[in-house]
Amino acid sequence: MTGILGGNPKDEPMHYGEIFTLWETSMAAKGALSGYRAHMYHAGDSDLKKILAAMIDQAELEISECDSLLAEQGIAAAPALPNRPEARLEDIPVGARFTDPEIAAMVAASLAVGMVACSQAMGQSIREDIGALFAKYHLTKAAIGVKNLHLLKKKGWLIPPPLLVKRPETVHA
Repeated sequence: MTGILGGNPKDEPMHYGEIFTLWETSMAAKGALSGYRAHMYHAGDSDLKKILAAMIDQAELEISECDSLLAEQGIAAAPALPNRPEARLEDIPVGARFTDPEIAAMVAASLAVGMVACSQAMGQSIREDIGALFAKYHLTKAAIGVKNLHLLKKKGWLIPPPLLVKRPETVHA
């Protein structure tokens, strides 16, 4: 005997937290997509552009999958933002331009926040398919994050926190 929460997870009702998390994820991905596209116009480094392209693909996937799940429940998704007009890096004034190290740092912060949000969504989900969806998003963000970290280190863009290089000697009193 399994009741309403047994069998195929896609046949189970969503709870309000799952619905809100899907809506919020879609809304955040739509905002992030707009930002990543703008960063693409500002970026000059080809490796950074590949990471931004992966971020754009991931945001588009999250929007598509979350909006589909919401539509299945009869819930309207957050509206999409209008597409930005294209810009060339050379046309952006130097003082208004984001630099590649700034963009890479913003990507790192976005990925870190996204992984925390995915972990929270996994923890609150009672539908296995929704928990697995956010586990997939978490794994993808972690993989992109590793590539971004390698880029930050390779290019000399990483600003580390204070490092403990030499351990203080133990004082015996």
